[in-house]
Amino acid sequence: MNKAVLLASMITISITGYSQEKETPNTLKLTGAARPKATIEDIAWLAGHWKGQALGGVTEEIWSPPQANAMMGSYRLIKNDTLIVFYELVTITEDGQSLTLKLKHFNKDLTGWEEKNEVREFKLVKKEKNKLWFEGMTFEFIDDNTFQVYLAIQKKNGEVIEEKFPYKKASQIN
Repeated sequence: MNKAVLLASMITISITGYSQEKETPNTLKLTGAARPKATIEDIAWLAGHWKGQALGGVTEEIWSPPQANAMMGSYRLIKNDTLIVFYELVTITEDGQSLTLKLKHFNKDLTGWEEKNEVREFKLVKKEKNKLWFEGMTFEFIDDNTFQVYLAIQKKNGEVIEEKFPYKKASQIN
């Protein structure tokens, strides 16, 4: 590595305190060990019952208010108003001085996708006023009744695509 590249890297790390790279247009990957400082209050706006349309069906998330430095959530995808495709159980917790999102997937009969003791883990990569960028997943606060999630999804052929999940408060949907 030449000295100019090394110096530029050191300046970037010292300015941001952490490093990341784009995974998709709206998601990032963590490329360094240091992470941005954050508390569960930075995502407290997520608490509530949310519905949207994505993945060819109705998506629904229900999030608890922050308590004990954590939030818990559930997700489900419904197609044709009658078919549950899958569920997720999700937590966002304070991890050191940052945040980590963990989730497990379940089929409609509650059999798990991941092995018994495995979870998917998404560490916080970047924090902005209205956005929290976890590894491969970005939460964007729009207003008190609207938010969206961008998710990097790796297809079987290795290609990474981005899926957008727009949500509204369930009480705002007819």
